[in-house]
Amino acid sequence: MPVTVLLVDDEPLVRAGLRAVLEAQPDIEVVGEAADGAAVIPLVRQLRPDVVAMDVRMPLMDGIEATRALLRTSGTPPKILVVTTFENDEYVYDALRAGADGFLLKRARPAEIVHAVRLVAEGDSLLFPASVRRLAASYGAGEPEEDAPSWPTRLTEREADVLRLMARGLSNAEIAARLVVGAETVKSHVSSLLGKLGARDRTQAVIAAYESGFVTPR
Repeated sequence: MPVTVLLVDDEPLVRAGLRAVLEAQPDIEVVGEAADGAAVIPLVRQLRPDVVAMDVRMPLMDGIEATRALLRTSGTPPKILVVTTFENDEYVYDALRAGADGFLLKRARPAEIVHAVRLVAEGDSLLFPASVRRLAASYGAGEPEEDAPSWPTRLTEREADVLRLMARGLSNAEIAARLVVGAETVKSHVSSLLGKLGARDRTQAVIAAYESGFVTPR
């Protein structure tokens, strides 16, 4: 089954460019488009995309509020890939804190766009970990959101090791090789630490680790 994508951006040329790049891939299908975040929830209910590629800045409802609304109202929300002009942008960090799974630069090369969509759809590793570290260093000192993941009172030593490696962007297979354990064991540790953090995915867990001081952005 192909990865299905909903494009949300107020610039028609951006949507057209993303559609052309993604639909050139046999394993990706663009199932719809919208020009504002306010249209996201009804379209997600209708189209059931795997990934929403969403502009962070839009005139009526921006990508941050649309992300929050989607996660509040959808029982099994799609992965959310924020599309942005500037990488080191507080809006991007706010969107990640709100629940977005990663971000994509509008100037990205076609291969990078395709890679980003596939990676967030798989959910097996963190998209652009170095960029997330820089964002956390710049904007991670503020008060946490009310619905932000809470830091756990206890992680096992192995879960802590897995979280540190997740923060470096390693996939489950890479973490397994580093710790000399099976991939299924790593998958179990990831599931457990996400539950303890109250995080829906790896990105949220890593941001919680940065904001708690457990992992230090460098």
